[in-house]
Amino acid sequence: MTAVHQFVPALLPRDATGQHTLALRDALRAEGWESDIYVEAAHDELAAEATYFERYPHRARPGDILLYQLGTASPLAEFLLGRPEPLVLDYHNVTPAAFYAGWEDHTHEKVVRAREQVTALAPHAVLGIAASALNAAELDLLGCPETAVVPILVDIEPGGAPADPRERSILAAEHGDRTVLLFVGRISPNKAQHRLVEALWLYRRWFDPEARLHLVGPTVTPAYARAVTSLARELGIGDAVRHGEDLTAAQLAAWYEDADVFVCLSRHEGFCIPLLEAMRAGLPIVALDAGAVGETLGDAGLLLATDRPSTVATAVDRVRRDPALADRLSASGRRRLGAFTAATTRKRYVDVLSRLSAERRDVA
Repeated sequence: MTAVHQFVPALLPRDATGQHTLALRDALRAEGWESDIYVEAAHDELAAEATYFERYPHRARPGDILLYQLGTASPLAEFLLGRPEPLVLDYHNVTPAAFYAGWEDHTHEKVVRAREQVTALAPHAVLGIAASALNAAELDLLGCPETAVVPILVDIEPGGAPADPRERSILAAEHGDRTVLLFVGRISPNKAQHRLVEALWLYRRWFDPEARLHLVGPTVTPAYARAVTSLARELGIGDAVRHGEDLTAAQLAAWYEDADVFVCLSRHEGFCIPLLEAMRAGLPIVALDAGAVGETLGDAGLLLATDRPSTVATAVDRVRRDPALADRLSASGRRRLGAFTAATTRKRYVDVLSRLSAERRDVA
């Protein structure tokens, strides 16, 4: 029996990598394979789903394949470099350290270490699975002998969680006739929330003086989050920028439902799941063409070559003033989701890993 065991630094609820890891384990088991999850740490909610990685050597069996969910620095890297089993990297990308320079020494050092680990692991692996061609190209450059592009495995099926009625009512009362711009992603320099604040300021001056910006996501870099808040206050729009953190799936659905345009000015993305969430919600999307954003977005939004506030504000106004355009972008987004269904991605993962397993047996 084929055994593909996953290793992930932290198994967390309401986390894209955690959802992906659990979904992949279930897909592999459904194919009749052995598949367990080994972690450095696990949230209490998911403790029963995983085993500490130090226990793996006592459970190892001939023919095992080890798959590492790689997106951050972890002692797992050194552990896996020392194992004889074939290693597969499921690469979620590591944000370049330059984005954190001057903001937070701890995060900067951790990202530098993560990059060092990617560099060491790539040539050691037998296969790199990447959520985007951007990620695959990075692994190729680092000497990974073979790569395959497979989108991240998350549940982005039509419909999703129903919106929380209380959250919906609160947002609707604040919304009124105002334009609401939404971005979902951790508060971090590479996500460029400060550029969203600048675009909102100009949009309010030119088009809608009551427009609002909703930012959803955890504060990863506190110094940067404080700078974003200070910028909004200095521009006189502090009350127009609202931050949602630790939202439930139903609350997040309400924030998507309430928004008018999803705006992404992130300067580095290895895939960007919130783009898919916006498509599912039927939101028209305006996005900067950076990292893997264009690859994920396809024709489902207005893709910008610059994040200049004047360009962003004008693009948002174009969407708001042209209902036919907004409807066309929404329809394109829903079609685009077809490329990322859980069933499609599960099959792709199973196919890629099945081929690898067969190749290993032939070599043996």
